[in-house]
Amino acid sequence: MNVLVLNCGSSSVKFQIIETDLDLIAQDADRRIARGILERVGSHALITLQAEGQAPVKKDMPLRNHREALDLILRWIISPESRIESIRSIGDIHAIGHRVVHGGEQLRKSVKIDADVISKIEDCIELAPLHNPANLRGIRAASEIFGEGIHQIAVFDTAFHSTMPETSYLYGVPYQLYRRHKVRRYGFHGTSHRYVAYRYRTMLGLVPDDVKIITMHLGNGCSACAIEKGASVNTSMGFTPLEGLLMGTRCGDLDASILEFLTHKEGMSFTEIMTLLNKQSGLLGLSGLTSDMRELLQEEAENQDRRARLAIEIYCKRVQAYIGRYFVELGGPQAVVFTGGVGENSPDIRRRVCSGLECLGLHLDQKANEGVIGGKSGLISTEDSTFKAYVFPTNEELLIARDTIRVIEDVPRRW
Repeated sequence: MNVLVLNCGSSSVKFQIIETDLDLIAQDADRRIARGILERVGSHALITLQAEGQAPVKKDMPLRNHREALDLILRWIISPESRIESIRSIGDIHAIGHRVVHGGEQLRKSVKIDADVISKIEDCIELAPLHNPANLRGIRAASEIFGEGIHQIAVFDTAFHSTMPETSYLYGVPYQLYRRHKVRRYGFHGTSHRYVAYRYRTMLGLVPDDVKIITMHLGNGCSACAIEKGASVNTSMGFTPLEGLLMGTRCGDLDASILEFLTHKEGMSFTEIMTLLNKQSGLLGLSGLTSDMRELLQEEAENQDRRARLAIEIYCKRVQAYIGRYFVELGGPQAVVFTGGVGENSPDIRRRVCSGLECLGLHLDQKANEGVIGGKSGLISTEDSTFKAYVFPTNEELLIARDTIRVIEDVPRRW
């Protein structure tokens, strides 16, 4: 089956087409056919489209909404320009898998989209006001173009963390706030954490119950996850993605009293403060330069910029702190697994994070660490480390495509 995977943001559409079915999943032989991203949807969009094995096609043109964006993607896919021989009409796309950020407490696994599911996703808009409306626009655009006959499946970022116990997801606020408004930790990046935990398990030949690891998704957005018996038992992101690790533009953990302090000292409104914490903080706020870790590492190396170095050091210390916290909570896990744009591609950041973890039994293999970049997987700690470190590239789109097949075939999820 050819599965169209859609990840719709407020002004963007990312997509992949993946050929997969139960046999291909079992053989780990799924095949990506095409991918692309459309940015600045709603104005003059920047478009990149690429069939597997072909050079990317780049163009720009006005796109008013997600409906027009999806229509453009499909017209390109079935056109001779794409050179995709296996898809000649939209009838050759057999199912659609949607990334949906928030499923709340009601949507705890991947599900077929119907009116009831849409209603529940809408109920979660107040929990993810920037993401769920965009995800719904993608769902509705697909329904308009394909009609009701095609299978559409929702895969939720929050679902993997639905196994957390109350001791992990409840905040120290009056319990009635949870009962009335569901104020709690939900966690995000769940599809990524679930995927790399699956890769770890398959590489080591383990069954899910034998998996006890810490996964670190490090990119512009960052999160940590404690995984025991293959299930999430704690994670760093909370009620929203703002909590937890220091990120590209998000502050991560901070004292909530700072909000009141800023209203008095700076005369800022609550909206202005939230913009500050979500879009002007993190690496960008500390360095005063950029939210891009690659640029900060270059500034540090070439210009010895003090604030660039400070931002990097704080970033790495926060990662270390969560590794230590989850190491104790899990009672000595087997490994820490790095993924995400920074986690997969920055040996320097991995080296800084692992430096100091010798007390936990982790000893970095410098040569191995330098060699695992650019989509490679591997062990980066020494063989005699009692607490090991690995790198596994994430592939959320593949997991969404696989879950789409599993839901259609009514097969229980196995990672």
